[in-house]
Amino acid sequence: MSLIRRSNVFDPFSLDIWDPFQGFPFGSGSSNSSLFPSFANTNSETAAFAGARIDWKETPEAHVFKADVPGLKKEEVKVEVEDGNVLQISGERNKEQEEKNDKWHRVERSSGKFLRRFRLPENAKTEQISAAMENGVLTVTVPKEEAKKPEAKPVQITG
Repeated sequence: MSLIRRSNVFDPFSLDIWDPFQGFPFGSGSSNSSLFPSFANTNSETAAFAGARIDWKETPEAHVFKADVPGLKKEEVKVEVEDGNVLQISGERNKEQEEKNDKWHRVERSSGKFLRRFRLPENAKTEQISAAMENGVLTVTVPKEEAKKPEAKPVQITG
């Protein structure tokens, strides 16, 4: 697992890569001219695997992201900060090697790449991000700056 800081987000308004038609027989693309064109290249190793399911909670001290990435090693996951405040979590699950003598009865586990982006609030301390992987769950912790309490200023009474 690596933590990389970059500053290049092409579309700041499209933070999640999500294809609602991914996995359907008619796909979601435009590579052919049939009635239901197929964006999804079903035999490609780059077909997205259902994106990683990620929870984001805020505690008084930090923003905590938990991603389900079963079967991935920490070397296969990247945690990056782009443009100073966009947290990007990405990775890839490789397709299982097929043997000539194997007879597959069912293939349900997905393979391919995933990418999720989250715009962090202004109080995030992006230079202190930490990440850990345990039992197929990636936990990314983004500490928060302490909230500044407004100082009580005496008001002079006139009159």
